[in-house]
This record gives sequence, C-alpha cells and structure tokens, in this order.
Amino acid sequence: MRNMAEMQKMLKAAKEMQDRLQKELAGMRVEGTSGGGMVTVVLDGHKALLSIRIEKEVVNKDDVDMLQDLVVAAWNDAAAKVDGALGQKLGTLGAGLKIPGMF
Repeated sequence: MRNMAEMQKMLKAAKEMQDRLQKELAGMRVEGTSGGGMVTVVLDGHKALLSIRIEKEVVNKDDVDMLQDLVVAAWNDAAAKVDGALGQKLGTLGAGLKIPGMF
C-alpha cells in the first residue's frame, strides 16, 4: 500500500507542475523577427499569435509573396524561441520529480 500512496503523491505533484507550467505558458511573451526587424510577431507560450508589427517600408502591393515569407519567418523565429524556453522549463521541472530511471 505504501507504493500506491507514493504513486498518488507523485501523480499529484506532476499535476501541480503541469498546471503551473500551463499558467506560465499563457503568460509568456516571445518576440520573433525577420527582415532585419521589418516584421515582428509576439507569441505566447502556446504559440498563439498575440501581435504583429509590419514596417511600412516592407509593404509593397507588387511583392505580396515577400511580405508573406517575412511573416512566416518571424513566426518561425518566435516559435523556435518558445520551444527553447519550454525545453529549459521542462528540464528544470522534470528534475524535481525524481522518477527512478528518468532523471
């Protein structure tokens, strides 16, 4: 029975960590840029697009494809930063669980 109680404690701790991480992700703000700062996007930790800023100089009705590429590149830049931050957070949070054979 002792092992069952320990397992329940571990599962409760994991759930609390998951809840805390979800709150942190919702509050996270990560900026990505492209075109030397001509396009900037801001994502939260769930990679939801919160804002986008496009400098007037990059807007050209005859070259919409370039603007689209810059927006995608800025989003990808921000998404990679979210992934990096999440990897760091998971590394530190996961170490606190002390699951045998995992850490």
